[in-house]
Amino acid sequence: MAGRSHPIFARMYERMSVAMDRAGVAEHRQAVVAGLSGRVIEVGAGNGRMFAHYPGTVAEVLAVEPEPRLRASATDAATAAGVPVRVVDGTADALPGADGEFDAAVVALVLCTVPDQASALAEIRRVLRPGGELRFYEHVAAEQPGALRRTQRILDATVWPWVCGGCHSGRDTAAAIAEAGFRVDELRRFRFPDGGVITPATPHILGRATRPSEEATR
Repeated sequence: MAGRSHPIFARMYERMSVAMDRAGVAEHRQAVVAGLSGRVIEVGAGNGRMFAHYPGTVAEVLAVEPEPRLRASATDAATAAGVPVRVVDGTADALPGADGEFDAAVVALVLCTVPDQASALAEIRRVLRPGGELRFYEHVAAEQPGALRRTQRILDATVWPWVCGGCHSGRDTAAAIAEAGFRVDELRRFRFPDGGVITPATPHILGRATRPSEEATR
């Protein structure tokens, strides 16, 4: 699959992700993958900042990243991971996996950037086994109407996606996960950074959802 190159954003993100982890994102990364086991697909692995947090119960991670510079950084990060990680080119709307191949899927700060959330989530659901988990950590639309939500909409329609590699600040990702057929089992909403300056990317969610078993969907 052809990669999607955003070289300026990729350079910016490599620096920004380190600073964000130091400010508290590392703890959120650890929380989102805690307790996982079996085979995992990470969609939009970026520069591999998640790899260090996977527990030893994970048998293998297939890390999918379309941006060439970030994928190269992720490949380097995979060599130091505590679990086997294989980094591949790919996009969220055409994942390199068979139906029901994975026990869990992980998305972290990526569903804001995919061109079509519904298509990406349908693909994630496809490659998960019945009963498999989707773990998510995302920045999202402000929960309440007001100035922040209006600002998100204006920026998403103008400069934000162009500056931030396709990112959208105002998506209702929790609703999209439910609409894609997942059962949302846990959802926590919070601000990041806590107590800091409010920006369009301040509202965050972290949680887990399940692809219902075949029996449950009948």
